[in-house]
Amino acid sequence: MLLRGPRLAGSREAGGASANSFADVPSVNGNFRQAVRALDLDSGQGKEDVLMLLATQFATSAHFMCKMSVDRARFCAGSIADARLREELAVAGIDVGDLKGTLAELMADSDAVSVLRRVHEQLLKLRGCLAWEAAVAMAAIETADRTIQKPRASAEGNSSVLMLLRDHVTDGKDVPGVNSALVKDWRTKLWSLFDPRRPALVEKLKGILEDKKEKRRLPKIPKGTRDFAGLQMAIRECAFSIITGVFKMHGGVALDIPVFELRETLMSKYGEDSKLIYDLADQGGELCSLRYDLTVPFARYLAMNNHITTMRRYQIAKVYRREKPSKGRYREFYQCDFDIAGVYEPMQADFEICGVPPKKFRTVCSSIDKLDKLTFEEVKKELVEEKGVSDETAEKIGNLVKTRGPPLQVLMELRKEGSKFIENDGSVVALNELEILFKALEKANAIDVISFDLSLARGLDYYTGVIYEAVFRGTTQVGSIAAGGRYDNLVGDIVAGKQVPAVGVSLGMERVFAIMEEQEKEKNQETRTTETEVLLSILGKDLTLAAELASELWRAEIKAEIKLSTRVQNHIRYATQSGIPWMVLVGQSEMRDGKVKLKDISARQEEEVPRKDFAQVLKQRLTNP
Repeated sequence: MLLRGPRLAGSREAGGASANSFADVPSVNGNFRQAVRALDLDSGQGKEDVLMLLATQFATSAHFMCKMSVDRARFCAGSIADARLREELAVAGIDVGDLKGTLAELMADSDAVSVLRRVHEQLLKLRGCLAWEAAVAMAAIETADRTIQKPRASAEGNSSVLMLLRDHVTDGKDVPGVNSALVKDWRTKLWSLFDPRRPALVEKLKGILEDKKEKRRLPKIPKGTRDFAGLQMAIRECAFSIITGVFKMHGGVALDIPVFELRETLMSKYGEDSKLIYDLADQGGELCSLRYDLTVPFARYLAMNNHITTMRRYQIAKVYRREKPSKGRYREFYQCDFDIAGVYEPMQADFEICGVPPKKFRTVCSSIDKLDKLTFEEVKKELVEEKGVSDETAEKIGNLVKTRGPPLQVLMELRKEGSKFIENDGSVVALNELEILFKALEKANAIDVISFDLSLARGLDYYTGVIYEAVFRGTTQVGSIAAGGRYDNLVGDIVAGKQVPAVGVSLGMERVFAIMEEQEKEKNQETRTTETEVLLSILGKDLTLAAELASELWRAEIKAEIKLSTRVQNHIRYATQSGIPWMVLVGQSEMRDGKVKLKDISARQEEEVPRKDFAQVLKQRLTNP
């Protein structure tokens, strides 16, 4: 196994009769371990028969391990180039026929004490087989032609085991030549090393295997999640700052809520998407789930606080969905929500003009919501075959969802004489409300970027009126980056009798980040990942001095970092790579003269200033560059 085992264990690559001696290692060794565990029981009165049965099973497993070890030793001997040594080692070792005879005698024995004695003898033979196998494997490695690639262990842990065994039999010395007598001497030494009464080997092997396991076990994050650092975090912080500024400009008030909610709060709010909710394990108390979005938890907050009748709220936080991870689709991602809760003028469209029964309104919307990913024929098939919508109704929906264009122009088309929209009272109210909205957008000079699209649908159950999406039109294709709508009854669904109408929008930040990251790449310029203004460069290792000077910079509200190094170029290189505009250089001469040296990186200019005034001088330079 030291020679070829890591590559051949569990496979038939060796070929011929030797293949099984490698391929069956996992199963045979596993059976041996099970036999050891089974035998590890109390051998008190009345258990002799059970003990004999387990002992014979244990001996059988040991027999097969012996046989495989002999086969592997012969395989290793066959790889030796020296014909004489190869033949001598191939016929040496333990005779397989002798192994069979020993096992047969044990199986025929009916005396418990005799059986246990024979099992002990079988284990001694196993120990001898393993010692011989290891000795022959090391001989094959030592005699390998130095001009060709030497057979070696293919895993770091096995290489460490090989070095451990080799150092033991050679006392750490080089081996000038190998003969059969030397190999037999190695076997004797290894026989002694493999004595279970010597715990040193076991402890060393445990250390090697545990170290190998730790090195091999590379940590990873769950599917559908990501780590962010450096440039990505700089872009995120910039985006959050801009978005937060916009929310505050419109009177938004920040709100933070728990990352998980009672399961009963979230269920039945998301239609077919409820299956994407992450349920937490029952800890013997309340049943909880991770939040799917920020809207339902906000409605729960409004329902709990009776004194709140109006609120302009914003929240930037992570949400969780059991989506199938794909490009641009994650299981953990940020949402940025802005909602206005309070009294409103009703705006609600109705699909009854198409003949869709009210009870199927939500499920039909869920299908239509897939039109950005599927063709209408695929959506129609789902409506008819899976959701029980008639073929005639599905065709009417198809004709309806093709309607899109400039808002006021489409509105005019829907109000034409003969239109089914003007035959439905709910639709007339909705069209009148939309006219108010569109004219307000026109006055705000925002109508040109708005499209009135009747194919737009939301699969969530809580929307009750107008819905909308924002799509980025640029070189980076990410689909919609924001969506929202009116949800008048959601608070009432959580607490009966309380109605707080609301409307809101949510930004899908992962897609916004993707756009911003792409734009940064197109700029072809470095983006700073820190806001450090000054690098305090101490030309030495005096941390006390660095702490004293840095505290003065921080008290002056200057963003500063400390770097200790005797080489000036190390400081300049770090400041340049980090985009830090100013440096404060302090060496022995500056300390002696009571001064510090200020360096403007971009202008490549230096000046000396009194040490007592350096913080204020830097503050002025940064304020008035």
